[in-house]
Amino acid sequence: MVSAPLPGGARAVARCDMLGVAPYSDTAEGLYRGYLTPAHRATVDQVGRWMVEAGMTVALDHAANLVGRYPGTDADAPALVIGSHLDSVRNGGCYDGPLGVMLAIECVAALNAQGRRLPFPIEVYGFGDEEGSRFPAAMLTSRAVAGTLEADLLAIGDADGVPLASALRLFNADYASLRAGLTFDVDDRSALGIAAFDLARRPAGTTLAYLEAHIEQGPVLEAEGLAVGTVTGIAAQLRYRVEVIGKGGHAGTCAMPLRRDALAGAAEMVLAVEAIARAAASDLVATVGTIEALPGAANVIAGHVRFTLDVRAGNAVRRDTAAEVMLERIHAIADVRGLDFAIERIHDLPASPCDPVLMDLLDSATVAAGQPVRRLVSGAGHDAMVMAALCPTAMLFVRCKGGISHNPAEHVDPADAEIALRVMLGFIERLGAAHAE
Repeated sequence: MVSAPLPGGARAVARCDMLGVAPYSDTAEGLYRGYLTPAHRATVDQVGRWMVEAGMTVALDHAANLVGRYPGTDADAPALVIGSHLDSVRNGGCYDGPLGVMLAIECVAALNAQGRRLPFPIEVYGFGDEEGSRFPAAMLTSRAVAGTLEADLLAIGDADGVPLASALRLFNADYASLRAGLTFDVDDRSALGIAAFDLARRPAGTTLAYLEAHIEQGPVLEAEGLAVGTVTGIAAQLRYRVEVIGKGGHAGTCAMPLRRDALAGAAEMVLAVEAIARAAASDLVATVGTIEALPGAANVIAGHVRFTLDVRAGNAVRRDTAAEVMLERIHAIADVRGLDFAIERIHDLPASPCDPVLMDLLDSATVAAGQPVRRLVSGAGHDAMVMAALCPTAMLFVRCKGGISHNPAEHVDPADAEIALRVMLGFIERLGAAHAE
């Protein structure tokens, strides 16, 4: 007996689950899919097959992004780009990124099953790198597409010392035998090297808009009993590397009043950061995500500590003001404790507002799908914030259980994915009607 095909939303979730294990993961236990790894290559092959089944032609661009194209009635019209990322963090969840790609494929599959064409083409992107989990440069491949990639980033290497150029060359060499009827936009595979990476850039005037569906990665939708929400924008992000320098010493012989304990000072700084963020009572968040105490021995006073500080808010002024207060507090704590310190800003991403017209279309499609409208800010970064340099953007959040993400416990209800699919199809219909006017 042949079972009935799954509804589109449920199939999208099932496909994400399928991609959560080997050979689509580089680890035997848990999910890790780094950019240009064997698991990434296997995922590109499999997702490319699904794109072909949905009615798309498939290409691999110069940054190893997977691109499926569904023609419109006007071959020369700028395309609606729908997508998200295929890579994952280490020990991550199955839906962060891939769900947006799978739902985009389901949109095209639904249109193709009806023989429908829009006034514009639809291009589905499976970005190769958003998380920065292998190479220390998040959103590397969407930046290449948007034309905002700094050339010096291409000289980076991974934690094992493998240069990006070598990884890209090996990835491409492994496509000597292509499967699933995939057709690539460049016949000469040797041309797909680091020198051609920025050729992934989409030419001006070829992109109508960008739509990304993504799990919320937070608890708001679940707390309010909602399946989906319209994203108003992506929070501005600042990240610092902080070094605290004191004086190491014997844990048993150095009297407490004489100590210059870098770890105790850093601990006070971390608590000060938390207190400032809590007192703001807004969307401001601040996180110390890593901390390292040296020399790292149980019987030695830490003389040197390094930690990171991540500050985010929907408004750049609010973010910057809070960050300045935090840095001043770090300075004051160091002075009182007789510690030296150094602070380096390593990341600065401006707030990325979504397009008001596209947000209205998403809201209208949400109502048509029988759902209440809820607008919310994204505290996490997404490829959409990079694509905003190229075209108007819109994002749809999908409820995730417990707000958990970047964790194997990440979960999406297939019924919620089905609602998201209906909203996305309604958005496409409305954009098509507006474009035809």
